[in-house]
Amino acid sequence: MELNRRTVIAGAAAAGIAASALGTGTAQAASGGKKPVKELFGTLADGSKVYRWSLENGGTRLKVLSWGGVVQSLELPDRHGKYANVSLGFDNIADYVAKTPYFGALIGRYGNRIAKGQFTLDGKSYQVSVNDGVNSLHGGTQGFDKHIWDVEGFTSGSDVGLHLYYTSVDGEMGYPGTLKVKVTYTLNKHGDWRIDYEATTDKATVVNLTSHVYWNLAGEGSGTIENHELTIPAARYTPTDSGLIPTGELAKVSATPFDFRKTKPIGRDIRAGHVQQVQAKGYDHNWALDKGITAKPEHAATLHDPHSGRTLKIATDQPGLQFYTGNFLDGTLTGTGGHTYRQGDALCLETQHFPDSPNHANFPSTVLRPGQTYRTSTIHTFDA
Repeated sequence: MELNRRTVIAGAAAAGIAASALGTGTAQAASGGKKPVKELFGTLADGSKVYRWSLENGGTRLKVLSWGGVVQSLELPDRHGKYANVSLGFDNIADYVAKTPYFGALIGRYGNRIAKGQFTLDGKSYQVSVNDGVNSLHGGTQGFDKHIWDVEGFTSGSDVGLHLYYTSVDGEMGYPGTLKVKVTYTLNKHGDWRIDYEATTDKATVVNLTSHVYWNLAGEGSGTIENHELTIPAARYTPTDSGLIPTGELAKVSATPFDFRKTKPIGRDIRAGHVQQVQAKGYDHNWALDKGITAKPEHAATLHDPHSGRTLKIATDQPGLQFYTGNFLDGTLTGTGGHTYRQGDALCLETQHFPDSPNHANFPSTVLRPGQTYRTSTIHTFDA
């Protein structure tokens, strides 16, 4: 009989011992996480040092860089207890600076795209950094992913984690207001990874923060994710124009390749020839979650790899989920395991407000005003 990792971990915690399998590279868990470990990862051209923090709890191993809050690796056991890194990334800081397509990064000030980098707020027009053709993507040329964050490790009861801090000054990348951001990564005793985002501003602004992990539950560099099985509880999605900017429509997924309300392999309909897939080179769209904005995180997606048995469940309080199938990976990037990354070798599931919301009155608002606190949470639950 196979035991899932939560059963093993809970039993080990109750007995006050570690759950382990024979041999190296197998799962281990105890009642509390290990203290965060900090080490030098690399040095930038200007002499600034980039550190890597290692967290371990409940059978999950997480490594995070102070550069961009990047998840450099996330290791999970499979159904047999064998570990693999299930997130794409690099083994050196130079590649993150020069090449990365947002591998594992914290995204801000605005996740996803803003049409032509323009929006109007309280009657004033703003032009923000354009870095994706004529549009702005993930905060612009120097988004939050391209800065060093202040990081503090912590333990709290059986939890272990990191507090990450960054202050975006008024006018940075064209955005109004000084935005003070705090992001907390937490691993609990079950190995769940929680992200809590907080931000305040001194001027009205727009904010849409997210995490850009590229997932392959079979292990990074192992090949296509088309056999992964995905569920997204959403009856509608936001179609885009040729520049991947939402048209403003909330289209029904019914009878289209975008219907993931019942679990199906990602590859089943990825080549269906739907005009939206053709212009995006696969899936690169926002799903309007049926639950909408919620007071606490609720189910947003389930991803399963039949080969390894690994399962990822995502819960969020956000109204949207961007599902992206690594369409622009072209074999020019070499990852942590020494393998090149090609189209479809990973996928992203970014919890968010909708892309280009500042330009669509019918989309949920992303405006943050002085005196308010932006708060949102996303929880990743793992099993095998």
